[in-house]
Amino acid sequence: MNRLDHLEHLDKGLVDELAQVARETVRDELREQSRKRRRTAALYAASGAAALYAGAALALAVGLALALALPGWAAALITAALLAVAAVVLRNTARPSAGQATPERLAEAERAGETPGTSYGVPSVPVVPPTGGTGAPPVPPVPPAVPPSPGTGATGPEAPHHRA
Repeated sequence: MNRLDHLEHLDKGLVDELAQVARETVRDELREQSRKRRRTAALYAASGAAALYAGAALALAVGLALALALPGWAAALITAALLAVAAVVLRNTARPSAGQATPERLAEAERAGETPGTSYGVPSVPVVPPTGGTGAPPVPPVPPAVPPSPGTGATGPEAPHHRA
């Protein structure tokens, strides 16, 4: 028995040493990867800053070119409008419209149990304007059912709920 106790102690020491080596190896690997990623992120940030200044210089050049033929305020206004249009086009390119199916939206719909072309389990139906051109909403052929009034002894989901 004494011999087995000694082996268990050795096994525990071996496991502790192996775990320590594994922790140090993983820590060193993560440190190296984060150092590489920090460098990459800094280069992307510098690239973005340079692109921002290049865009500002281009906008200034466009404004100065327009100022040769127009008053300065009109040139600045036209340049600002061009930049606003470019911003809207870029935003719309980056963000899909609400009705457009994207892989993320399809995956979300599948997780929710919906099929493509449905919204919350209800199939989407195209809205067709009524014919006749009156602009009035269509009238249902049958009048809606009137729920039973309280005190008539009605039961079911339409029956009023009273608390005692």
